[in-house]
Amino acid sequence: MSGEQRKRRRLAMTLAAVLFLGILEPGQGELKGDYSKISGIIIPGFASTQLRAWSILDCPYSPLDFYPLDLVWLDSTKLLSAVNCWLKCMLLDPYNQTDHPECKSRPDSGLSAITELDPGYITGPLSSVWKEWVKWCIEFGIEANAIIAVPYDWRLSPSMLEERDLYFHKLKLTFETALKLRGGPSIVFAHSLGNNVFRYFLEWLKLEIAPKQYIQWLDDHIYAYFAVGAPLLGSTETVKALLSGNTFGLPVSEVSGNSSIDVQFIWFGIMDDTIFKEKEFQSNYSGFSTNIINIEIPSTRGIDAYPSVSEFAQTNLSSMECGLPTQLSFSAREIADGTFFKAIEDYDSDSKRTLHQLKKSYHADPVLNPLTPWDRPPIKNVFCIYGVDLRTEVGYYFAPSGKPYPDNWIITDIIYEAEGSLFSRSGNQVEGNPGASSGDDAVPYHSLSWCKNWLGPRVNITRAPQSEHDGSDVQVELNVEHHYEDLVPNMTRSPRVKYITYYEDSESIPGKRTAVWELDKANHRNIVRSPALMRELWLQIWHDIHVDAPSNFVTKAKRGPLRDDDCYWDYGKARCAWPEYCEYRYVFGDNRRVIFPVGDPTFFRVPCRVIPWPPLLITGVYVRS
Repeated sequence: MSGEQRKRRRLAMTLAAVLFLGILEPGQGELKGDYSKISGIIIPGFASTQLRAWSILDCPYSPLDFYPLDLVWLDSTKLLSAVNCWLKCMLLDPYNQTDHPECKSRPDSGLSAITELDPGYITGPLSSVWKEWVKWCIEFGIEANAIIAVPYDWRLSPSMLEERDLYFHKLKLTFETALKLRGGPSIVFAHSLGNNVFRYFLEWLKLEIAPKQYIQWLDDHIYAYFAVGAPLLGSTETVKALLSGNTFGLPVSEVSGNSSIDVQFIWFGIMDDTIFKEKEFQSNYSGFSTNIINIEIPSTRGIDAYPSVSEFAQTNLSSMECGLPTQLSFSAREIADGTFFKAIEDYDSDSKRTLHQLKKSYHADPVLNPLTPWDRPPIKNVFCIYGVDLRTEVGYYFAPSGKPYPDNWIITDIIYEAEGSLFSRSGNQVEGNPGASSGDDAVPYHSLSWCKNWLGPRVNITRAPQSEHDGSDVQVELNVEHHYEDLVPNMTRSPRVKYITYYEDSESIPGKRTAVWELDKANHRNIVRSPALMRELWLQIWHDIHVDAPSNFVTKAKRGPLRDDDCYWDYGKARCAWPEYCEYRYVFGDNRRVIFPVGDPTFFRVPCRVIPWPPLLITGVYVRS
């Protein structure tokens, strides 16, 4: 492809957003038509930043030692062959979060730190996080200095991120440098735990900037905030990790003989991502669908330390006098405020350590207690995006195992939410208040959908297929009154179609614009690789760049192919599907697409590509030439 063809193709790609719409409703964009001024800042999620060794560690009985800059998280080879050394480089002190005396690790920097955690022919695709996202940016002609990753040590509490690494000072400088370099504000893309980090940064910034300049600084440096998979009220998996461990899907137990990676690692790693916020609702479950923990207390010791269940304990006194265990239940609030850990203090030697860290790093944090409910960030444009309708863990039953710590608790049952109902693994009946949907397989629906409270008093709701569509299956409800609770649209679903449901301000909070997108069957980890999500983000950003738009949000009327990978061969019609957008175009040596027709094992290479010519601009409306 010649230089002129490449330039023409890039121009086509940057304007190709309009090919989805047929008609593009322009939006009032403060970016004023100059996309070259935009920067994208990515704040990755939990365990989504590479960690590298900053020590020399000799590993006995293993041919692999650790040297400075060696990959620690994640090097599956060293994990399997030298797990004890690997753990020394990964674990932190349970009280002060300092490094192991023999080895320490630090987060890598740059985009390479978040694209693939364990690069390699086999391990690379399995550990890919932001690689597809970056690939999209490159395809659409985004310059290298316009996409900035801000990795961090996800094992640390937020206060330690600043104390040890000056992370939030560096993040502030990143925004200011991007503004000076590009000449315009940045768009923040945060995933999972990255949203909690960004929230803490906004609170920290209040103490660094004069109050009268705080909002102006945000307006100058941040145009929009895309919160992807944000655990706004936390996730139940933290409790499971605290009591019974978490291997992160890695074969640690088989290799090391331990039941899991040490609990302190789990606690410091995801506490502010997934512990629960102390929000009381009219229900008894502190904002969640059911009690988070149901646990058997093996004896009468320690009941006085648990006044909130003293009445419940009295009702079970007869069984306790006979030496039988008593089952106690704990809500989200009782976990966040430490009541649960006080109750098991006599039975779990690790609970004192947990209580110490809970008070030191969270309850007593001078900037922000991360275990409190979110208010809408004071940013002009906020988009909250998450997956729904996947089976998600929302509660657990624990019992003593009779073994010493860290294996002293076992899970006897798990409570799930799925498509608006609650059920247990054992089939037992579950009491609770299920939501209208279920979560994204890691974070419960109540936690993800908390951001619906940020919407204005009137909301437009649109449901459209995630895949390319002609608009025939788009449903709309306009000016729905919002009473700052969950919004449930009265819309139909085709059982074989995955939808995106958009909740967008019709009447906005003054000076603000808020939207919530729910993606059917979008997995918590993989949502950042969703082509539908990346397409919608791209269209919304291009809509905002358009200078004359009367609407706040891009229309959902139609979606067609945007990239070559979206084009495919229609064997029934013997042509490229979506002929108004795609054409058959062979390039010498082309082997980009392999298709296996039903019943025919022969390899077919059918190069359907997006038509490269840009549309014409006629009277303010984009149409095909």
